Amino acid sequence: MIWKMHSRRFFLIFLLPILWLLIACDSTENEPLKKLVVGVVSYGEGSRSLEQYADLKEHLGTELKSLIEFEPALNEIQAIDQIERQNWDLVFAPPGLAAIAISQAQYVPVLPREGGEQEQSVIVVRDDHPSAALTDLGNQAVALGQKGSAAGYYFPVFNLYGLTLAEIKFGATPKEVLKWVNQGEVVAGALSLAEFERYRSDFKETQFRILYRDSHLVPSGSVLVGPDVDEALKTQLLDALESASPGTKRSVGYISNAQPPNYEYLIKVVKRVQPIAQRIREKPAPLYEATEGLTQ
Repeated sequence: MIWKMHSRRFFLIFLLPILWLLIACDSTENEPLKKLVVGVVSYGEGSRSLEQYADLKEHLGTELKSLIEFEPALNEIQAIDQIERQNWDLVFAPPGLAAIAISQAQYVPVLPREGGEQEQSVIVVRDDHPSAALTDLGNQAVALGQKGSAAGYYFPVFNLYGLTLAEIKFGATPKEVLKWVNQGEVVAGALSLAEFERYRSDFKETQFRILYRDSHLVPSGSVLVGPDVDEALKTQLLDALESASPGTKRSVGYISNAQPPNYEYLIKVVKRVQPIAQRIREKPAPLYEATEGLTQ
């Protein structure tokens, strides 16, 4: 009888840890997957844009054991809204959007995007237009990029400060800005130098001319982590991004094992432009602070 009691006690002592392990494993398997939302700017090419992120989505899901959802924004306006609401956990942002995310929504840059600090903002006209300086654009129609674009919006507004324009049109894409210049809907258009070189060949019948080139280099974009992502997950995210294959990194366009760009000057430009652009959608559009208009 005593032997049976000892045997039963030994059996229970041996069995209990196994039961606890099985219960723990079962509960872990039944836990819902964490969901991480990744934001990208697609410029109206939603499905095509997401194709380039397919390998990274699979890689992040495997490494983080999470449900990864990529959410494309059609332009910077939609992206700013998502960032201000802090809806995105990870963002692949162009420079202007990165500056806003850092300065206004507490996002943290962790890696640079490809491109380097070699970009510049330009304002272009048709070669047959008589404008020779920015001041010649006063009382004329001009095209800018969407709010959130460093080269297409913030730098040109900063450079056009003090002028009153007949109208400002906002292109959804850099190519649309150049199209309006080509068709004569606007006298001049703002975009990045790289975008200008890329799209000018699409208008073979027209010669364009750079009216103004900003001397400051626009920093590259960044990969940023949202403020609600805790430090442990932030570390896991960075490790997962670093461990992606070279081909995956190239397709998405970010650089591993590198420091993110310095956005100090760009953030200053963004903050300076905000009061200048208060009436930017009016016709005519005065590009100066409202109080300045009252004193002139």
